[in-house]
Amino acid sequence: MLASLIRHTAYPLVLGGSAAAILLLVERAAIPWPGMAAVTLIGIAAVALLERWQPYQRDWLRDHTDGLTDAIHLVVNLGLLWATASLLHVLRDTLPALALWPARWPIWSQVLLAGLIVDAGLYAMHRLSHRVEWLWRLHAPHHSAERLYWMNGERRHPLSAVCLAGPGIAIAVALGAPPLAISAWLGLLAVHLAFQHANLDYTVGPLRHVLGVAEIHRWHHKREYENAQVNFGEFWMLWDKLFGSFHDRPNGVAAGEVGLRDRGFPRDYAGQLLWPFRPRSGLREGEPADV
Repeated sequence: MLASLIRHTAYPLVLGGSAAAILLLVERAAIPWPGMAAVTLIGIAAVALLERWQPYQRDWLRDHTDGLTDAIHLVVNLGLLWATASLLHVLRDTLPALALWPARWPIWSQVLLAGLIVDAGLYAMHRLSHRVEWLWRLHAPHHSAERLYWMNGERRHPLSAVCLAGPGIAIAVALGAPPLAISAWLGLLAVHLAFQHANLDYTVGPLRHVLGVAEIHRWHHKREYENAQVNFGEFWMLWDKLFGSFHDRPNGVAAGEVGLRDRGFPRDYAGQLLWPFRPRSGLREGEPADV
């Protein structure tokens, strides 16, 4: 009974609780950090603990000589996220913006709208990162993971993180989205990304057609590139549905089926940071980007 309870309520309870706490801070017009940072860290920690209790793949609980590298990725990219949110807050009165934002809407709906814009940008840049070679080389460290677990959500080259999120955030800012709304979405997204890559046996049922949760996103990390050109959505699967990249099958992705074909990809953080700028390697002639 406990296993079933965790399986069906872990995502709505943790993400919903994080969303409620973040919206409370926004409604009080709080400075986004460190309050939102604390909520984000608590949400991510909850995912990590639930993984240990009820893993999707027991083999993925074992350190694959990636724990330290992923921890550095986590610190760097959460730091980048919080720095972005803080900078938006500091510059809120000087950023150029069009007077198009529905400022009279309830704040929760403004957060959702900002999230929709940011997510559309993430989808577009994510898909391009699997098509344009120099973007792929920045994105490849994310796909080099040979197991999926809570820290993989932040396993990104910092320049890839900027390329992925930058355009959507810039558009939201240009339209007049308040920094608090964007910050709130970024904090919530970080918790969602922990769930999206979690080694946790959970489900959201039919909502997997709407939300980019682990049971859908694992297909995107398949080692066979022919089966990995799917499910690019970060939070919403709306974009994959609209543009024909959605994929769902009843049998899930198993241990040993994720990662890159290039088994010589660097495992240390410095190596992954420098790999995109080294002479071309690890891509076979004639293969698409995400091999």
